Amino acid sequence: MTSHSMTTLSDFLNSCQIDVDLKLLITDIANSCNSISDSVRKGALANILGSAGTGNVQGETQQKLDIFANELLLKSNENTGRLAAMASEENEAIYPTPHSSGKYLLLFDPLDGSSNIDVNVSIGTIFSILEKKSTGSVTEQDFLQAGSKQIAAGYVLYGPQTILVLTTGSGVNMFTLDQESQTFLLTNANIQIPKDTKEFAINMSNMRHWASPVHRYVNECLAGSTGVRNKDFNMRWIASMVADVHRILIRGGLFMYPWDQREPNKPGKLRLMYEANPMSFLIEQAGGASINGKSRILDIQPSQLHERVSVILGSENEVQLIMNYHITN
Repeated sequence: MTSHSMTTLSDFLNSCQIDVDLKLLITDIANSCNSISDSVRKGALANILGSAGTGNVQGETQQKLDIFANELLLKSNENTGRLAAMASEENEAIYPTPHSSGKYLLLFDPLDGSSNIDVNVSIGTIFSILEKKSTGSVTEQDFLQAGSKQIAAGYVLYGPQTILVLTTGSGVNMFTLDQESQTFLLTNANIQIPKDTKEFAINMSNMRHWASPVHRYVNECLAGSTGVRNKDFNMRWIASMVADVHRILIRGGLFMYPWDQREPNKPGKLRLMYEANPMSFLIEQAGGASINGKSRILDIQPSQLHERVSVILGSENEVQLIMNYHITN
């Protein structure tokens, strides 16, 4: 099949049972990410690598590309009339647009996997779309909706290919950017994650800080065919949630960023609204599962914009097993 005969993102969205403003909003996001992709490819040639010497609301050092991607997403989407407000992992407060009557709210992590920028390893943009429920001016409270209320979510992976992965609540579809036409084309439809797997992804350097259910699960995987699981596992860790989740969508697996004892008062490291919710929506729509240990992530009622959460997601049977370990611990 040639690129000329493949389904474009625009044609795909026109075939979906979603309203025109949502179709256009998703197209806007894709266009923004196309521009980010261009800068990622240029790297040092565009003087966009390295630290910006500033910190974000999370207390993390910002990279030049973090700031560029954040500003581009905000500025290119603020005047379309489709968004009432936006919220970014990089900004402490919400970002109201001049159009408070807009139907939708956009949340995003402008550049996931920032530690990988300078070493040319895959990074990405994660986004989540909510409906604005209230009338009048937008407040932070408008954003505090459970993940199950998302009407669309996705990510764009900036790797050897630039790939958009999207759900509007009716399955997960993958689009690859054709550099010649600058068009996203459908390359993998109705993705389904295998229920069983022999791969898991976790940062093993934190092993001494984990809770006992996570220790138990990982130790059983490491024991392989000589242990209770009776099969050998491979471990993968890219340190970019987008890249790790992408691998799971392609071939199955388990991703874990669990609670640990270094900051015991924090429920986890990853951000519920910008990372866990959109990725959990995608994973569930592809037949997988996503939990914080004992509970489904999409059922969590957020209490603040930058809330954190423990994340365990991927192939359903593995997620269920580690959930049982947490419940019976």
